[in-house]
Parts: sequence; C-alpha cells; structure tokens
Amino acid sequence: MFKFCARVRRKIHRLFKGQLSSNERKSLISWLFLAPSLLGVMLFFVAPFGVVIYYSLINNPIQKNFVGFANYINVWNNGAFKLAGINTFKFSLVAVPLAVLLSLFLAAVMESRIPFKSYFRSFFLSPLMVPTASVVLIWQVMFHYNGLINNFTAFFGADKVDWLKSDKAQVVIIALFLWKNLGYNMILFMSALASIPKELLEVASLENASKFQVFWLIKVRYMSSSILFVTIMSLINSFKVFREIYLMTGDYPVDSLYMLQHFMNNTFASLDYQKLSAAAIIMFIVVTGLVYIMYAVENYYGKDVEG
Repeated sequence: MFKFCARVRRKIHRLFKGQLSSNERKSLISWLFLAPSLLGVMLFFVAPFGVVIYYSLINNPIQKNFVGFANYINVWNNGAFKLAGINTFKFSLVAVPLAVLLSLFLAAVMESRIPFKSYFRSFFLSPLMVPTASVVLIWQVMFHYNGLINNFTAFFGADKVDWLKSDKAQVVIIALFLWKNLGYNMILFMSALASIPKELLEVASLENASKFQVFWLIKVRYMSSSILFVTIMSLINSFKVFREIYLMTGDYPVDSLYMLQHFMNNTFASLDYQKLSAAAIIMFIVVTGLVYIMYAVENYYGKDVEG
C-alpha cells in the first residue's frame, strides 16, 4: 500500500512537470477521479467488513484472545440461529420465485392490449408509495383475530384463526411481501420486454412460431439479465421483510416468523458482538453462494444472446 502511494505521488510530481506520456497522463487522471469513490468504499465497506471478521475470531472485545472458528461453531449449533435460518430459507424459497414469476406474468399481461391498462399499472405500483407503518396497520386490521379476514370467513362457517400467532403466519408475510414487490418487479420486466428487437418477433411470427415458443425461446432469453437482477433484488428484499414482522409482532414473534434478522437484532441488543459477527459472516457466505449460482445460470442461459 505504501509503495503504491509512493508510486502515485511520483507520477503526480511528473504530471506537473510534464514528464508523463499521453497514456500515463490519462491513466493517472482517471485514477485521481476514482480516488474519492475508492476511498469511500474502503472506509465505509471494506474496513467495517474487516472489523466484523476480526470480531468473529476473538473471544470478546476486551480480552481479544484469538479463538479461531469457535464462534462460528457456537453460532452454527445455536438453536435460535438454526430456527431463524430455516424460517428465512423457507420464506425466501417460496416468496422469491413467486415474486419473479408473478411479476413476469403481470408484465406479459400488461404488454398485451387489455382495457384499463394504466389503471392496473397504477394499482400494482401503489404499495411503493405507502409508508411501512401504514402497511403494518392495514395488515393488522385485516389479519387480527377479530379482523376483516376472520369476519369474512365467519360468514361461511369457518373458525377464527389468529393468523400472526399460528403456523399460518408465514402465509400472511408472503402475501405482504408479494403485495409490496410485484409492482416494482413488473415495471422492470415491462422495460425489458420493450427492449426486445421487434425484428426477431416479426421473423418468429412469419415462421408460425406459437406464442409459447416466442415467449420462452426469444423473450425470456433476452430478459435473462433482467430476470437475474429482479431475482437478486427480490432476495435482498426478502431479508428486509423483518421490518414489517418486527412492527407487527415485536422482538420475539411466533416461531414460524422468527427470522435471521430477529436473531441479529436480539444478539446486538445483548452486546454479543462475537456471535453477531460470526452469524453475519455465515449469512454473507450463504448469500454470496446463492448470487454466484444465479450469475452462473444466467451466464449459461443468456450467453448465446450476448454473443
């Protein structure tokens, strides 16, 4: 690092003296423009991540004795972490594919000529403008033990269900997640559909290709990068659903709603930085692996389109 800084300093000195070639001058000027952003990334992202790794390898912030992977083993064997990990995995496994597939379906429907298209588009985008506190209030009114859903089902003789305190609680959160994210994903897919070359669609029509063949072999292929982006964003948003769960149920909800963010939040409140850091690194490794797999699939599936 010091050698690099000394080399940059020498180049800046030569720049002011006019001793640099044209290519060296352009390269140095580019790095000087990038320097503030690189410094910000190092200061606010790389350095804190290094601190998290350091805390995950010591016994406590006071003694600072190196314990190796003991914190990781303790977290991995922790019952609350296992429960939170399983619940988060189940939620993401169901909610993320539904968010991608339903929004893709809605985008395909909106692309066709249907009446009141603009009204439908506005309806699906309206959740983005509603504050989180208002969303929570609406969902509590609907799914409370004496809420609208139970009052509606009571007309058909069904028993009341305490939705947020039963094994059906994740169904409520999945519905909330889809309600909030379908509109944004749909707009992204509509933009991707509009960018597909019209010549290909015309050739497919002349070749008597079916609508399914056009959609699967042309549209989906050209949308592979957009599908990847929407999937990653949906995965990130599936972790953010903690906000709504926390506002509706507090620190310790019913077991089926206890997510990884609950574990992180409660661990932070107890000032157990070693456990928190180890859990964060484990979570980072798992999410990075999932993103890498998605990139590999997209690269394999869309490489012929890029070529």
